[in-house]
Amino acid sequence: MRRERQAEGIAAAKHRGVYRGGRPPRIDMDGIRALLSKGLSPTEIAREMGSPRGTVYKAKVSM
Repeated sequence: MRRERQAEGIAAAKHRGVYRGGRPPRIDMDGIRALLSKGLSPTEIAREMGSPRGTVYKAKVSM
């Protein structure tokens, strides 16, 4: 019963355009890709953006 009511509420919110569905991203992947295309090293980008190097490498692989 609870799950049905929750699904109805989510559907209604989506219909109104107010359902976001999750936490907004903290890291700007497009910004990381832009810095990678300029030739900066992943370590420099991580320091500048305040993100882990692993995230920079993840953006690099998805380019």
